[in-house]
Amino acid sequence: MIQDIFPHTFSNEFSTRTLIEDDDYVFLFKEKSLLLKATDSAFTIPRKKDLKHCHSEGIFLFSFNETPCFLVENDGVTEDETFSYHETNSLNTKSQIELDYCSAVGFQLKTWYAQNKFCGTCGTATELKQDERAIICPSCQRISHPNISPAIIVAVICGDNILLARGAHFPPGLFSLIAGYVDVGETVEDAVKRELQEEVGIDIDNFQYHSSQPWPFSSSMMLGFVAKVDQMQAITIDDKEIAEAAWYSKDALPTYPPDRSIAGEIINQFKEGKL
Repeated sequence: MIQDIFPHTFSNEFSTRTLIEDDDYVFLFKEKSLLLKATDSAFTIPRKKDLKHCHSEGIFLFSFNETPCFLVENDGVTEDETFSYHETNSLNTKSQIELDYCSAVGFQLKTWYAQNKFCGTCGTATELKQDERAIICPSCQRISHPNISPAIIVAVICGDNILLARGAHFPPGLFSLIAGYVDVGETVEDAVKRELQEEVGIDIDNFQYHSSQPWPFSSSMMLGFVAKVDQMQAITIDDKEIAEAAWYSKDALPTYPPDRSIAGEIINQFKEGKL
């Protein structure tokens, strides 16, 4: 899945450091794109020493390959044959999975910082909290932590068949599992049942937890489940969120997401007879 970047390493252990050293990685964003440096055979995140006029201080994000990474304000770096911006909302940044993940998490944090420059309660300019990854209001002491929205995704399986749907926002021909956000005051288990009933009119009683996946593109935590049913129930789609849905056999599956997403991972395991 997208967070599986071995042999590279990612650590979100918090640090109070603000001073950027020469070998530290620098995250410079322009809208939804991250500045990358071209090397002989691939791309890499630029280090402070690679940039002529880089800020000396920044916001600590996380560590990549045991090297600190800092968010800095875009200082107008000009794109050339060495430096260029690349979209963060895709799963194929020059086929380097480690850059996909780090850029997506970096953009998630950048967005959170940008949206919390002022206190949502009293309007005072906020400050970075010094003992944890949080933002604090110096006036009313309101504390904000990074937003992470829990969402469920579920595979409904009947023998050699799986229920797949094409979301209303999906391109033609692309199908996936039923998914949705956990609502206020709702358990994760209730969300699984509700989403299946609302989106495809399917009722289930028994289902098991499969795995989880951070999904920084929408600041979500995807919680995956597998439900097995005795018969293929009739499908009634929700025209607002679902364009089409059907039962598919494992030897006649439509196009589905890559296994770097939890949906693709689960569907692949179904296809291989591992579920």
